[in-house]
Amino acid sequence: MNTVDRLIHGFDGFLRTVARVKPEAQNPTPAKGTLDDPLTEAEIKLSSGLMRVNHTGEICAQGLYNGQALFASDQATGEALTKAAEEELDHLAWCRERLDELGARPSILDPLWYTASFALGAGAALISDKVSLGFVHATEDNVERHLREHLERLPENDHASRQILKQMLDDEIRHGQTALDHGGQELPKPIRRLMWEGAKLMTTTAERV
Repeated sequence: MNTVDRLIHGFDGFLRTVARVKPEAQNPTPAKGTLDDPLTEAEIKLSSGLMRVNHTGEICAQGLYNGQALFASDQATGEALTKAAEEELDHLAWCRERLDELGARPSILDPLWYTASFALGAGAALISDKVSLGFVHATEDNVERHLREHLERLPENDHASRQILKQMLDDEIRHGQTALDHGGQELPKPIRRLMWEGAKLMTTTAERV
C-alpha cells in the first residue's frame, strides 16, 4: 500500500474502534459465569473508573498496533503486529461489556487517544521495525504496571472485573515478550520514563472522563 492507502486504512480502523457500537469478542469474557457479590455505589463508581481506564487503554492499543502494522517495513513484523491487534480486540470487547454491566460509559476522549496512539505507532514504525517492536515492549510493560495496580484497587467483591484484568495481564506480558522475540530493541530509560508519564496522564484523565 502507498501512504494514502495506509492513511485510509488507518482511518477505517479509527472508525471501527471508537464507534459506540459494542465490539465483538472472538473469545468469551473471562468473567463469564462469575457471580459478583453486591457492590455499593462507591464500589461501582471505583470499578467503573478503573474499567473505563482499561477500555481506553485498549483503544490506545488498537491505535498503536494499527499504526505500527500499516507502516512496518517488514511483512512478518506487520503480520505479527496485526495479530496482536486482533488479540487485543478481545480485551476491548471484554472491557466494554463490563462497563455496560456497571452502567458506565467509555471515555469521551477515546477518539483523541486513538489518534495520538496511531501517530506514535506510525512514527515508531517509520524509524525502524526494531524501534517499533521496542515501543510495543515498553508500552506493554506500562500496561502491566497499571493492571497490577488496578487489581489491588478493585473492590474485593468485584470478581468479574478482576477475572478480566487477570487474563489481560497474562496476555499483555506475552505480547511484550513476543515483541522482543521478534527483534524488538529495548528503548532508553529516558524515553521509557516519558512514556510512563504519558500513560499516567491518560489513566488519570480517562478514569474521570
